[in-house]
Amino acid sequence: MLAECLEGLITDPAGIYVDGTLGNAGHAAAILDRLGEGGTLVGFDRDADAIERVKEKLVAGAGKRVELVHDNYANMAAQLDRLGIGKVNGILLDLGVSSFQLDLAERGFSFMHDGPIDMRMDRTCGQTAAELVNTASEQELADIIFRYGEDRSARRVARAIVEARAKVRIETTAQLAGIVERAKGGRKGKKIHPATQTFQALRMAVNDELASIERVLETMLGRVVAGGRIVVLTFHSLEDRLVKQFFSRHVPREESLQQGGVRLIYEEPPVEWVWKKPLTADSGEQGVNPRSRSAKLRVVEVGV
Repeated sequence: MLAECLEGLITDPAGIYVDGTLGNAGHAAAILDRLGEGGTLVGFDRDADAIERVKEKLVAGAGKRVELVHDNYANMAAQLDRLGIGKVNGILLDLGVSSFQLDLAERGFSFMHDGPIDMRMDRTCGQTAAELVNTASEQELADIIFRYGEDRSARRVARAIVEARAKVRIETTAQLAGIVERAKGGRKGKKIHPATQTFQALRMAVNDELASIERVLETMLGRVVAGGRIVVLTFHSLEDRLVKQFFSRHVPREESLQQGGVRLIYEEPPVEWVWKKPLTADSGEQGVNPRSRSAKLRVVEVGV
């Protein structure tokens, strides 16, 4: 949904734009192509490998000002302060895990490639998924899988994990996927692998993803200029629900007064939806990129 992201994001080619999730720099490179000589791009990524991978590609743009930051986008406001940047014209957040991370077995994000259960977006800090799986209590695991994976089988899966690790430490993605699959009764012709929700839940817990989304929205909404925009691309219901509810609180709505008339109710600063309903990928893009099937694009414009 590259074209839609750019259409929603860029209102002033000479403005300052922030890509909160560089990944493979697909969005970032396209933003730079749209910016004029006075435009600035600040790119964030928690993954140091991503920063190194895209540095030459982005910085090589003649006449373009680029700043790359190795940090969680949750810390965006503080990092912009460090760079001496106040207001920005737009922010793009492409949420979730990148295809590059999924395809690397040693990162441990996917059961499709056997490797150590790491799942950290930033490998320089924090607890790995293996540490979580092997030390958390059965109740803690069940709560994580139910909350972040929205899996009704969470208790059964958690019990199976605890029973399995009592015999041998769970070290690899194949081990974990097998435990979950057996706990849920096998695949039985299902298109979605039984371990999908568990892996999603552990990844979100390890990286504290929902809290990071909430923090960047809360700290950065007031840093966007009037007429500037925030573009958020989500890939599952938990992310999308959080984003929708956050922005909805800032969209003015009329409340009838007892004495007559109406007043507008909203949290500051006010925003309006650029598109009333989230955009989704068309059939052509879904055919080329199956991951886009679950994507939802929401865009708001900040008011005066």
